[in-house]
Amino acid sequence: MSSTASERRAFAHKINRTVAAEVRKQVSRDYGSPQLSKKRGGGHHPLPLTEVVEPVDFEEYVSSHAPGVEPGPLRQLIEFPQDDLELLQLDKDCTTLEPPLPEEEDALDPRVRDALAVYTDDWLVIQRKYQRYSTTHTPCNSERQRERQRGLVKQTFELDEAAAAERLDDQDDAKRRSVSLDETPRGSWASSIFDLKNSSPDVLLPSVLERTAAEDMDRRNTEARLQGRHSDLLGLYPPPDEDEAVERCSLPEVPKEHCGQRIMVKCLSLKFEIEIEPIFGSLALYDIKEKKKISENFYFDLNSDQMKGLLKPHTPHMAISTLARSAIFSITYPSADIFLVIKLEKVLQQGDIGECCEPYMVMKESDSSKHKEKLEKLRLQAEQSCSRLGRFRMPFAWTAIHLVNIVSSVGGLDRSDPDSDSERKGHGTWNERKKKGFERMSVGDDMCNFATFRPATLTVTNFFKQEGDRLSDEDLYKYLADMRRPSSVLRRLRPVTAQLKIDISPAPDSPHYCLSPELLHVKPYPDLRVRPTKEVLEFPARYVYTPHTTYRNLLYVYPQSLNFSSRQGSVRNIAVKVQFMAGEDPSQALPVIFGKSSCAEFIKEAYSPVIYHNKSPEFYEEMKMKIPANLTDNHHLLFTFYHISCQPKQNTPLETPVGYTWIPLMQHGRLRTGSFSLPVSVEKPPPSYSVLTPDVQLPGMKWVDNHKGVFNVEVTAASSVHTQDPHLDKFFTLVYVLEEYSFPFRLKDVIITEANMEGELKASMAALRGALLDTCVRFLHQLLNKLIQLIVYPPVIAGQIVNLGRAAFEAMALLVNQIHKNLEGNQDQHGRNNLLASYIHYCLRLPTAEPAVPPTGMPMQFATLSRATARPSSLHLSRSKSISNSNPDLASTPVSPDEEVQRIIGSKLLHEELALQWVVSTSTVREAALQQAWFFFQLMTKSMAHHLFLTSKMEVARRQRFPDRFVDDIAALVCAISADIASRYHKDVELVERLNSSLAFFLNDLLSLMDRGFVFNLIRSYYKQIANKLHTAQNPSSLNALRMDFTRIVCSHEHYVILNLPCSTLSPPASPSPSTSSTTSQSSAFSSVVQDQGVVTMFELSVPFRQQHFLSGLLLTELSLILDPDGEGVFFLHKKAISAVHSLLCSHDADPRYRDPQVRAHVAQLYLPLIPIVMETLHQLHDFSDSSPARVRHASAHTDDADPDSSNTISQSVAMAIAGSPLPHAKANPFALPTAGRQSSSLSAECSRTLLVCFLWVLKNADAALLERWVSDLSVLQINRLLDLLHLCVSCFEYKGKKTLERINSLTFKKSQDMKARLEEAILGTIGARQEMVRRCRERSPYGSQENVRWRKNVTHWRQNADRVDKTKAEVEQESVVDGNLATEASLIVLDTLEIVVKTVVASELKESVLGGVLRVLLHSMAGNQSALFLQHCFTTQRALVFKFPEMLFEEDTELCADLCLRLLRHCSSSIGNSQWFLFLVMYQNFARVKMQVTMSLSSLVGTSQNFNEEHLRRSLKTILTYAEEDLELRDTPFPEQVQDLVFNLHMILTDTVKMKEHQQDPEMLLDLMYRIAKGYQNSPDLRLTWLQNMAGKHSERGNHAEAAHCLVHSAALVAEYLNMLEDCRYLPIGCVTFQNISSNILEESAVSDDVLSPEEEGICAGKYFSESGLVGLLEQAAASFNMAAMYEAINEVYKILLPIHEANRDFKNTYALCHLILFHLTSALFHPAFGDLDEQEFVYKEPSITKLAEISHRLEEFYSARFGVGMVEIIKDSNPVDKNKLDPNKAYLQITYVEPFFDTYELKERITYFDKNYNLRTFMYCTPFTLDGRAHGDLHEQYKRKTILTTSHAFPYIKTRINVLQKEEIILVPMEVAIEDMQKKTQELAFATNQDPADSKMLQMVLQGCVGTTVNQGPLEVAQVFLSDIPDDPKLFRHHNKLRLCFKDFTKRCEDALRKNKALIGPDQKEYHRELERNYYKLKEALGPLINRKIPQLYRTLPAQTTQTHRNSYSRSSLRKVDC
Repeated sequence: MSSTASERRAFAHKINRTVAAEVRKQVSRDYGSPQLSKKRGGGHHPLPLTEVVEPVDFEEYVSSHAPGVEPGPLRQLIEFPQDDLELLQLDKDCTTLEPPLPEEEDALDPRVRDALAVYTDDWLVIQRKYQRYSTTHTPCNSERQRERQRGLVKQTFELDEAAAAERLDDQDDAKRRSVSLDETPRGSWASSIFDLKNSSPDVLLPSVLERTAAEDMDRRNTEARLQGRHSDLLGLYPPPDEDEAVERCSLPEVPKEHCGQRIMVKCLSLKFEIEIEPIFGSLALYDIKEKKKISENFYFDLNSDQMKGLLKPHTPHMAISTLARSAIFSITYPSADIFLVIKLEKVLQQGDIGECCEPYMVMKESDSSKHKEKLEKLRLQAEQSCSRLGRFRMPFAWTAIHLVNIVSSVGGLDRSDPDSDSERKGHGTWNERKKKGFERMSVGDDMCNFATFRPATLTVTNFFKQEGDRLSDEDLYKYLADMRRPSSVLRRLRPVTAQLKIDISPAPDSPHYCLSPELLHVKPYPDLRVRPTKEVLEFPARYVYTPHTTYRNLLYVYPQSLNFSSRQGSVRNIAVKVQFMAGEDPSQALPVIFGKSSCAEFIKEAYSPVIYHNKSPEFYEEMKMKIPANLTDNHHLLFTFYHISCQPKQNTPLETPVGYTWIPLMQHGRLRTGSFSLPVSVEKPPPSYSVLTPDVQLPGMKWVDNHKGVFNVEVTAASSVHTQDPHLDKFFTLVYVLEEYSFPFRLKDVIITEANMEGELKASMAALRGALLDTCVRFLHQLLNKLIQLIVYPPVIAGQIVNLGRAAFEAMALLVNQIHKNLEGNQDQHGRNNLLASYIHYCLRLPTAEPAVPPTGMPMQFATLSRATARPSSLHLSRSKSISNSNPDLASTPVSPDEEVQRIIGSKLLHEELALQWVVSTSTVREAALQQAWFFFQLMTKSMAHHLFLTSKMEVARRQRFPDRFVDDIAALVCAISADIASRYHKDVELVERLNSSLAFFLNDLLSLMDRGFVFNLIRSYYKQIANKLHTAQNPSSLNALRMDFTRIVCSHEHYVILNLPCSTLSPPASPSPSTSSTTSQSSAFSSVVQDQGVVTMFELSVPFRQQHFLSGLLLTELSLILDPDGEGVFFLHKKAISAVHSLLCSHDADPRYRDPQVRAHVAQLYLPLIPIVMETLHQLHDFSDSSPARVRHASAHTDDADPDSSNTISQSVAMAIAGSPLPHAKANPFALPTAGRQSSSLSAECSRTLLVCFLWVLKNADAALLERWVSDLSVLQINRLLDLLHLCVSCFEYKGKKTLERINSLTFKKSQDMKARLEEAILGTIGARQEMVRRCRERSPYGSQENVRWRKNVTHWRQNADRVDKTKAEVEQESVVDGNLATEASLIVLDTLEIVVKTVVASELKESVLGGVLRVLLHSMAGNQSALFLQHCFTTQRALVFKFPEMLFEEDTELCADLCLRLLRHCSSSIGNSQWFLFLVMYQNFARVKMQVTMSLSSLVGTSQNFNEEHLRRSLKTILTYAEEDLELRDTPFPEQVQDLVFNLHMILTDTVKMKEHQQDPEMLLDLMYRIAKGYQNSPDLRLTWLQNMAGKHSERGNHAEAAHCLVHSAALVAEYLNMLEDCRYLPIGCVTFQNISSNILEESAVSDDVLSPEEEGICAGKYFSESGLVGLLEQAAASFNMAAMYEAINEVYKILLPIHEANRDFKNTYALCHLILFHLTSALFHPAFGDLDEQEFVYKEPSITKLAEISHRLEEFYSARFGVGMVEIIKDSNPVDKNKLDPNKAYLQITYVEPFFDTYELKERITYFDKNYNLRTFMYCTPFTLDGRAHGDLHEQYKRKTILTTSHAFPYIKTRINVLQKEEIILVPMEVAIEDMQKKTQELAFATNQDPADSKMLQMVLQGCVGTTVNQGPLEVAQVFLSDIPDDPKLFRHHNKLRLCFKDFTKRCEDALRKNKALIGPDQKEYHRELERNYYKLKEALGPLINRKIPQLYRTLPAQTTQTHRNSYSRSSLRKVDC
């Protein structure tokens, strides 16, 4: 072998063993080797969470803990199952009855052999048997969830029951009428007792009266609680977000032949006007835009039997396949440019086409009698032609159908996406969707959907005759384009009239009786004798990238034109005969040409149609042939040209050969296809012509036209054997030459020998990139198989191994990359091309048979080091073990070098070679491999798995499965790729994402194949690379996201649980020292013994935990770091991390392997650190505790205004809960004491909820004993934090009720809302007041804030309706069932955990602080909407708690007792919570304490709860009474009697509520009633306080903040009175007196005195408010309410009382700025007996300042109309006195008037500010104008006015918004007094306008114009003329006359001042206007002069002394006055 040849093998240098080793070292050095070090020892040093611990040696651990150790269900948690991997040989689906194989059985051409192997071998699938349990292939989606939720028991909730009852109540409401209220609200004691005695109790529970030991009680409770529990909590929770499911992979689709949209065309009949001869038709599809024929021809024959009979001699046998009349066409690229072209032919006859068509155009059937003779003649001619020329055809006519018209005009059945079905089913949706998208990309026009349209039957009547000189396809395209134009040339032609009926419809999915294009029977084919339908082969308009999967080998020949113009002799009617020859002998013509219609199936020769008398004919013929499997150089197409003699002449043969030409089909191993322009020989070709082309000038041959190309023909192949691509052909040919060792071989101009073979082969591999992508894809499977074969079996050339590994790897990398780049639409979410993925999954198999060995004739010598002179560079052999791709398992040392080579040949393994080539690859190849890393990873894993099966190594220990070299290569590869991810993450985002997930999937796969400890170390090395980069990264969150995705994919392994060694105890031998973190943690609150280190490490992310549970440790560490408030956790990372944990827990829940509770406990052990992690994030979690809008509004308003810095305050109720005071029930009063709260949340509601459900999952499934041991080690602080968390869980999972679900689900569930929320978070940052405000606003309404509805478009109202429509009633019902079960299960888990806490703290010293917290959580859980099932367990737990620790309830803070009583009463009033027995037991424990609390609680409940049911409550009271009477032990004690007293008292309170219920819709009436009840408790401060609180709550709900504030001030005064009685404290207020500056009404609270009340009595004044802090709390809340009412002056008064207290406590507050307010009052009088005790009552109402009178009258009218019936209520519009006798006694009347505050003159001096004029008001006034004759208005001299002054019983504002009128007085003004008032008012207006600062000229001019304008009616002049022109007769009016005169004097003076001021203000443009004003003024002054200067002499006489008047105003002495009291 020449040295140059050896030099060419450049790649061999790279494979030098030492070089490979060097590369490995280099990689390890660069990236840090993840090699398993087995020598590690020593103790654990604490490692921060950011560093990854070294995992435990998995294989060693498993082998040392054999499965035998763990019998029972836990055995499966020790090791992977034996049958983990399975190798499946799946049969290929064959669509035809006969397999599509070549007929030749033996000695197949290698290329056919290879193709057949690809098409016929079974699929080889290696699958992980249990992978279906992982989320990779079976996600936890909503469908699976629904499946799991079937058959849930519906839980009973009061919320739903109440809603149902409400609907019933609504119907009864109309019948209700108002009942009269007694003056006192109390019923009589006797009647109350009577009612109660006669009612019936509930069924008594016998266990209540038993006395049981605490232990028995606990045991019984626990057993009951565990019964009938729902096993999988997460099955009740919404499934994990699919968007986050990065691990999700669908199985690739099985490779199958491409198929477009299919239409079926049925030819029904063809009729002409005259029937004289047979007519033959063909159909084909053409795309005129692409100028391409897009289907083969379909031939049909619709002739009658008579006509067919004419051709009998020529077609003796008709195959059934040629009788088809229907065809199925496939269209891959539907467009509006597709035509179905129909061509008709007839038997050749004399005459050109025009002559032959003439009879069809002229004659009509109706004229048959006329043309009888002519017809007979034509028939005779036709018969003669058929018998003589029956073999030949001639063109006749054609027409075309524009398909888009059929599809669109007939109307699509379904305009939607035809693929929508598959998407609905959800099978492999990702891939399918992508693929469908890819297919649709080019469709463009929706109109062209050929898959779904309504079938149409057409009758085509117009045919165009064929033009002999326009038969080519080019002409056809012109015609078709012309057809689309409105003024078509074709329309002007005379048509051939005929009737062709055809049926066009979408093809059925699997039609019966169908033949494939190869005429094979397509399944189903029930009967072979039935006329078939043919599938027509498509020639797609553009490339279709689908690999071949079946054998197809067809050839199409299209003669196009012939030019015989220069040919001498008679050559006019030319026919071309085409034959497929196997040799040169005429007998070697093969019967491979497909017959057309009504003939044999296959024929040996085919003729083109003849064009009469044309020497240069054009052809449109298509000849279809099947290519033999073995093509040799002798196979060729032979064309023989004949002159056909149409007329029978003597001595003239029918056909005369006039020329010959041919095409050799195989040349240089390639099938010759394409367009040919061939010379035609005049004579028969000489022998051996077939191996040459006709282009070669053979000696002695005569050629037409001097050997020019005169015959144009096109040859195409539809072959899955012959690639027809030069690059591919060359590559395959070289491979086959090598396999058959057929040297030398001629390849075009190159002779291939052993010497240049290697170079040529490598060059051909490199040149593959130039091949057409479409062809590469079609032959993808063969191509990849060949490349793999070259890697696995390096060829031997001249006895030497040629290493082609690198070249093959390079070619593969570039090919795969090219496919990816160009076929982007065909990828899944991880960027994996479906074609490549399905190749690996189904087709890839390791070649097990070696290629044929070189022929034996040549001795096989191997070049070895000792022998070769010029050493071949491809072979470097040494006996070192460092050959990566040599067989590692050579048994014996080889004897000779030859033997070694013999062993090495064929011993390469694909995965080893790939790993090596990848590690050593550089530049472009490395980049290409990185781009599609997934492909090589999957190749490697499948190769590894297949290798294990082939070598039966599945049973071998994992460490022995693969050689060290390969393991090193994998390590180096993973390191290098991790480094790439770390370094390129910000540059190549998409690439890195793909690379990251590919690597993760690869490692996930390796866990099933290799040493798992080694894989863990690979994961660790990846982590290290990323961690190193994180410190310097500019955008660490994107790196974190990558790492999170990586972790999630690795953790999605189906044996994730086993990989975490769930059964191991956390005391690894390598870790003798405890983890530092646990020792430094706070010392335990309870255990006096040393902490249990083992348990602590199990609940912490300690080093032992992270080592032993490696993957779980990684996942939880990620979560912990991302949730760390100081970390970089961006919200999308929160979601990623939480979703990963959620998804895993979901898969555990759904996994049947982990059903056993014992197994579940071990699984939960892997997640124990989640509990402390969630506890740490408590302050970041979303706050779910607040749901009531009223409460939120009040609390937030308080914080917003009162303390601008309180950006992180939260609602009062939560603050209360966390600070440790109990929570009022759901809608309880909003006035809890202000306390410090949690920080604002930084996790969205969705994330918080998911995190909490995971937390509950761990608590539910973990081992209770383990939890107990852990809790016993916690500090009090930590336990309280745990309790806070449980408190939050109760709120979070509280049942929302069916009603809420029917509305749009709020932001927690709606992903879209959450996306918006995230966007807001992103914009606003994660902390800050602005974000807190957005959050609070969002909480106020269920749809988020209404203010920013435009911003949150998806929440606007039309959208809600749209959403609601989506869910059916049944779905909503099911959703509520699931929600109810989730709420119940979550609450029960909380209960279980509380029991554990109680159990652990019993023995402790500090139990009080913890038990209080436990009780608070319990009370909170009772407060929410709970199911009957939960309440039952909750009460038993409470009972046990109270029984064991009575002191906690009765000696500690009263609040707990009060709260418990409130909760119990609420449940007594409900239809489901059967809590009477428990309330009875609480009374039994401590009656004195409970008595007062129950009474107060009931009052509170009655006052605030909307939905309690007095019927149930009454029955509960009776039940309690019965318990007391039934208890034998207590019968002789005073207890039953005490209970009876208490119950009766409660019953009386209850009767009040009946009345309150009635007035639920009338807020004023309701508050009046509450006011009376509160007044009734004047002697019971606790109860009065409770009712005042109730009233405050009601006011606050309605936005009456001033009244709410007054209720609070009254409460504070009450408390102050009590505190003053207890002790005299100088800084505290001295009772009510101190408060009178705030309101004079407050003095009524001082009614409490020592003789009525003794503060020492137990249970009196025991509430939390009767303390100094309570007083402060009340006052501060009062200030907050005043602030909301904008009464800042009142706040000042409140703070005057507060300041001394704060100063004494060294607590200083801000003072408040002053502001103004205006209020609006009105009076209303009610007349009608139906008003009950309101009849003829008058009230003053206080309304907001902007309210219009019409609004209020409308509101009251509407309200009372609803009460008394429509038309029964009338509003009296005027304010005149009402004469009751004139009213209709059947109607109710309301008189409503606007009133203003009224002040005496002396009062006005003190009331200066707006506040003064609107606060502490008791007198009001309204005026009524009238005349003596009854009209309201008259002339000036007859206009009187009545002033009505009202005095109310209390001052406004008060604790209610309407107050009774106590006294009413009227003043009547005579007309002159009215005039005086008017003039005084005008003068005041003038004075105000003149002195205004800053001056307002417009205002001034308006007032002036009104005063001096000449046109003013009843203006000043007229007033003067009416009243001053004459001196009045009545001396009483003298004084008024004088007063009016003086008023006018003042008036004129003011006018003059105003004019002077105006002059100074105006500009030059207004001078004229001013002059006009002055003129008017002087006129007025002149007219007034004499009137105002006249004095009445009588006035200046001395008057007799008069008795002094006591009435209030100066000018009312002579007024007529009436006073009503």
